[in-house]
Amino acid sequence: MTTDPILILAQWLSPAYPVGSFTYSHGLEALVESGAVEDAASFSEWLSDTMHHGAGQNDVILLAHAYAAENNDTLEEIDALAQALAPSAERLLETEQQGKAFVRTAAAIHDIELPNLTYAVAVGRAARLQNLPLADTARLFLHAFAANLTSAAIRLVPLGQTEAQAVLTATAPMCQQIADHALTQPLSAIASSTFASDIASMRHETQYSRLFRS
Repeated sequence: MTTDPILILAQWLSPAYPVGSFTYSHGLEALVESGAVEDAASFSEWLSDTMHHGAGQNDVILLAHAYAAENNDTLEEIDALAQALAPSAERLLETEQQGKAFVRTAAAIHDIELPNLTYAVAVGRAARLQNLPLADTARLFLHAFAANLTSAAIRLVPLGQTEAQAVLTATAPMCQQIADHALTQPLSAIASSTFASDIASMRHETQYSRLFRS
């Protein structure tokens, strides 16, 4: 029996998939500590900015180009770019460690060959090897990114479950819009203007009390 591709993607991008996403906050912990994010409204604004102008859109562009890569040399170049884009040691750790964990599990359960890659690149390449639809992969990848940060915000801000889900619900159309646009973009379109978040991720490296690895 052929498995619905959406069910494979739902498994890959669910909290149960062992990539350790729950241990990373993408710099959010430092922003909460500084008071920059303190409630549902400020978290929603930060999440929207991160998806539109930071790692959200950039990761989908990387994912799409990894999906389209015709050889390992091209894939390695895309992965090197993904590593270079990390603005801090912890953000590099976040994408590298999640990527390694994803590769290890996907290779084992699907019997495919995957080198160690950064997270978005690994998901894009695995989706190509499994013939999964690119548009759905991109949309669900971005939604999983938003969901993981919302889970972190529940613990850090803290947010109530209902108001957190209201924020996440509001991001759903955004996930589709950003993903669909990113799929049409060249690598040269990658850019980021989330400087406050990038600086927060650097400050998190020496933050005194931490729950998250980034």
